[in-house]
Amino acid sequence: MWQTRSYFNEQVAPRLGEGVEYLGHLGHEQIRAQLGQAAVALITPCSEEPFGLVVAEAMACGTPVAAFARGAMPELIDASTGALAPSGDVAALAEALTVARRCSRAACRERAEALWGLPRMLERYEKLLTTVAHG
Repeated sequence: MWQTRSYFNEQVAPRLGEGVEYLGHLGHEQIRAQLGQAAVALITPCSEEPFGLVVAEAMACGTPVAAFARGAMPELIDASTGALAPSGDVAALAEALTVARRCSRAACRERAEALWGLPRMLERYEKLLTTVAHG
């Protein structure tokens, strides 16, 4: 853990500007509370992630998303729930953040429920298990 703290102190902390507060490691309830109050969730995947759980969590909290268009991000985020920027293009990501901020929180929650809500997930699991059971 000391290496992580050292990296934070040397590389991250000096870059935190005025008005930025580092909250540290949070529990699930604290994360939900913070995410639900955020104007936008900023997602910067560095790899081709097959799914973005933090995107689903943000949208479930009604929080729009701005992200680099890597991995599953283009499948998860649409124009009603956020904005995408080319991978690695920081200036475009800043613009995506501005665009995402104008998205409807209700639309984000609705998309999360439609894609990952309990009824939809149960439907998918039942279909998968039926397929596996019947070869």
